Amino acid sequence: MDEAGEIHIRREGSAGRITLDRPAALNALTYAMATAIEAALRAWIEDPEISLVLIDAEGDKAFCAGGDIQDLYETGKAGDFAFGKKFWRDEYRLNALIANYPKPYVALMQGFVMGGGVGISCHGSHRIVCETSRIAMPECGIGLIPDVGGSWLLAKAPGHLGEYLGLAGARMNAADAIVTGFADSFVPRENWQKLTDILCETGDVNRIAEFTVNPGTSPLADKLEAVNRNFSAGSAMESLARLETGQSEWEIATATALRKACPLSVACAFEIIGNARTATALEDVLAMEYRFTARCMEHGEFLEGIRAAVIDKDRNPRWQTPMLEDIGRERIAFMLSNLGSNELNFREE
Repeated sequence: MDEAGEIHIRREGSAGRITLDRPAALNALTYAMATAIEAALRAWIEDPEISLVLIDAEGDKAFCAGGDIQDLYETGKAGDFAFGKKFWRDEYRLNALIANYPKPYVALMQGFVMGGGVGISCHGSHRIVCETSRIAMPECGIGLIPDVGGSWLLAKAPGHLGEYLGLAGARMNAADAIVTGFADSFVPRENWQKLTDILCETGDVNRIAEFTVNPGTSPLADKLEAVNRNFSAGSAMESLARLETGQSEWEIATATALRKACPLSVACAFEIIGNARTATALEDVLAMEYRFTARCMEHGEFLEGIRAAVIDKDRNPRWQTPMLEDIGRERIAFMLSNLGSNELNFREE
């Protein structure tokens, strides 16, 4: 067991095993957990006895519901923005390492998979979901943007599903996750232990196919036409205007979700996802995301979003700029502008 019992890293047969072990905290990812995962992955690259990596989590409610933001809030409120920048910088480097990992990286994703949980699972080579899987990028609701490379994944989803999922924070079930490219295979949860045993014994990811079944229909796929009609606009504000003139229950609910989210985050997330659609590498998108997150405490609305959602739990954030109509191009451009010498790089330090 590592990191005060929060994560269990070991070798079992031909597999490097990583198990998140904070079920009471929905396996929220701490900075120490992220660095422990990175250290293990780097060590296993050159280990000839490790054929694959398998990451899973204890508990039924969540694989990982996101990053542990308590420390981020406390340091940010104290005027210390360095910890947040270090947290996101190293987390994004881990996301890139997972995406480029030279050995199969298998993720078993039950329950909630959100934010930082997406970053340590959905960039893997073999992503497995089950009946309880609920995947989402709800960051716009807390003054952040879909990060950890989430914008890269969202941009690759069919049509403009990425803008819808990223701005509204909608949840995907297993079938949705496969349709959008956040997951690969549906394996009933009751078969996970047997699959795990076989992967550890054989190191052969081709055995996953023996356990894979049809996930059923995707409710999200049925919304594609409506999503494209509303989110193919040139800005988040234009998309919201289209939704607010709509008559369907889905359009009304989606417009309400966008109005509740942080306007600055919604505007910037729309921009990043659009830019990610033409990016050629995950690292470029992570660098774009980092420009926002590096500024979100000092110049954005992140601390207020966390206060309302996690600290006071009043679910009533008082955004400094409460209306999307008031987010100008200059504000978006500043939040996403180059950080100069502080730009995210992927060199080991």
